[in-house]
Amino acid sequence: MKKSDVVQAIFRQPIPQDPKHEKGLAFAPTNIALVKYWGKRDVELNLPVTSSLSIALLDKGAMTTITLQDQAYDTVVLNNQAIPAHSEFAKRISQFLDLFRPEKKWHVHIDIKMNIPAAAGLASSACGFASLMSALNDLFNWQLTLRQLSILARLGSGSAARSFWTGFVEWHAGVQPDGMDSVAEPLAIEWPMLRVGLLTMSEKQKPISSREAMQRTVDSSILYSAWPKKVMQDLAILKQALHTKNFSLLGGTAESNALTMHATMLASWPAVCYFLPETIAAMHQIWALRQQGMELYFTQDAGPNLKLLFLETDTHHVKANFPTVEIVKVFE
Repeated sequence: MKKSDVVQAIFRQPIPQDPKHEKGLAFAPTNIALVKYWGKRDVELNLPVTSSLSIALLDKGAMTTITLQDQAYDTVVLNNQAIPAHSEFAKRISQFLDLFRPEKKWHVHIDIKMNIPAAAGLASSACGFASLMSALNDLFNWQLTLRQLSILARLGSGSAARSFWTGFVEWHAGVQPDGMDSVAEPLAIEWPMLRVGLLTMSEKQKPISSREAMQRTVDSSILYSAWPKKVMQDLAILKQALHTKNFSLLGGTAESNALTMHATMLASWPAVCYFLPETIAAMHQIWALRQQGMELYFTQDAGPNLKLLFLETDTHHVKANFPTVEIVKVFE
């Protein structure tokens, strides 16, 4: 099955091609996985091997504006910088747009503003494709549901499925070959005291894309066979932690899940290693603080940067130990 088949199944009729507004505008929050998505059962449709669970960062993410233009190609601007049409970034966006314009009757100017580093392990592609999909929906007034938007954005970036809601979001792996049951949904749980700290070691683009690293891990890591079982266990434990507001259980489970994911990467060949010396130093600092009684944990995606997990009562201590940390509220 192809991506175009999924698009056709969602619309069930010719896709309306006439814009209803002068521009489409949408914001999508970045989401930080507490139980990770790592591995695809279908590469074409971005269907995951396992389910995953994340938390959105409210005002951190991507704002995308789309306007039609009288040119035979798309133009992309990221944070006020024009992106070359031949770049992988621009090509990936245009290929995604092609799914919704089978005859290429229109092209657009896309202006993306992100307040997180791109391609540095902070889920920039997730919020980017989610905001792009929502902006398209706005421009053409397709009136798609959040469920439909989640499925369609997943075709651009798997984790984009989770970037349509705030708070805790679970992305169900699903079992259907067409992926119609591989969709995200929010959890009716709030935790106003929870904080996420963005500890940035590098804003440079990572040397190996998440997509490449993921496939290499699945193809060559001897440890990957244990990953689905680990995720299934961690999902159950994390949901229990959320329902009981057990922060130690939440933090420990998220940290263990992240370290296990990186262990599978290290066992790939060639090995995939996103750690920088600063990443390792911060980990040891967190572990030392925890031994001293501080409730502080971390998670790490496919990049060198860490996301600290702690409660509002420890904000002062976190700032004192990590002066450069950017602290984010995850609930209003």
